Amino acid sequence: MALIHRATIRPTKAELLADWVPTQRWGEQGFELLGAYRFDDPDGEVGIETHVLSTAGGHLLQAPLTYRGAPLDGADQFLICTMEHSVLGRRWIYDATGDPVYARVLASVLLAGADQADEIVEGSDAPREPSVRVTGSGDRRREVPPLREVSASSDDSTTLMELSGALRIVICRRLARHATTADRESTLTGTWPGLEAPVLLAYVA
Repeated sequence: MALIHRATIRPTKAELLADWVPTQRWGEQGFELLGAYRFDDPDGEVGIETHVLSTAGGHLLQAPLTYRGAPLDGADQFLICTMEHSVLGRRWIYDATGDPVYARVLASVLLAGADQADEIVEGSDAPREPSVRVTGSGDRRREVPPLREVSASSDDSTTLMELSGALRIVICRRLARHATTADRESTLTGTWPGLEAPVLLAYVA
């Protein structure tokens, strides 16, 4: 479960993405936020949220972030900024593809079909409908191998995550509206209002 606090944050998520996304190989200037989806950290320490963006040039981009209460050792190259949160205090915001917690959770979604997080707004009793609905194709009977280290490299359309030498995951940074999943064994797909068919978000290479 992801608890959404009624809080003031600086910079806002839109502001930090506007500064960071255009500096990436796959990024562009000028976009709006279409929606987001979240996953649960089993230890409850790291916030995991992925934003879907629509660019002025007509493209779809994907930006997974992790939110931490302290710096992540050895991950300075993935640090986007620090955020001041009126409830949680200072937060360290990372490109999630360099965060081992995100890597392990995404592997469990792709391989074992783990669900996206329910989103509970502070003070509410029922989950709100996520703006992006995602589905992992994995088999819940499948075991996820232990994964401790992650490395990531990006080109102009994807990021390749290599996990402990045992698993390779591709994150689609530029999303194709009509990408097929027929030749992919383990996939993550997403839908949101106005979309004709599910979009491929990530897969096991």
